[in-house]
Amino acid sequence: MITTIIFDIGNVLADFNWRKHFAGFGYDDEMVERIARATVKHPLWNEVDRGVMGQEELIDGFVANDPEIEQDIRKVLADVGTIVTHNDYAIPWIQDLKSKGYRTLYLSNFSEKARADCAEALDFIPYMDGGILSYQEKIIKPMPEIYQLLIDRYQLVPQECVFMDDTVANLTGAEKFGIHTIHFINKEQAVSELRKLGVDA
Repeated sequence: MITTIIFDIGNVLADFNWRKHFAGFGYDDEMVERIARATVKHPLWNEVDRGVMGQEELIDGFVANDPEIEQDIRKVLADVGTIVTHNDYAIPWIQDLKSKGYRTLYLSNFSEKARADCAEALDFIPYMDGGILSYQEKIIKPMPEIYQLLIDRYQLVPQECVFMDDTVANLTGAEKFGIHTIHFINKEQAVSELRKLGVDA
């Protein structure tokens, strides 16, 4: 029996919309992709969410990936308030699950800066029963430590939990602990998958 629903945030409860954020500065598609290769598509981006490196150190690292566009990189990362966008379904979905007796938690790779700049897009957090943002713990999915921390902190029985994420590697990490998983594509698909697990969704 499933008792706890665990949500990723980016591209599940809210949208990680880096392409729209970069384009919002007036860049064409080619430049958007070039900035992305130096930033969000580069392995260093994981360190943004892990929260160990300072903001200036990270930006210097991104600039080093493509020094010719230093000013552009600095511009798009100075205020990331539109990089995570609101999903209207998030709060009603959480409220519905909670009204049926399910506990709702979040488990997300998320940076301190995005948490601050995108606060309005994260308006569902107070409705949830808790969770983990990676920057606060200095560990990220799919590191085993982050799943173990969630289990220990909320005294979870893994077999009674289902975790939804849009990234397969993060689901594989959860499955190793015995947690049921759903590869999130959209809400309708996720609800269908939850029902197959016996969740009154």
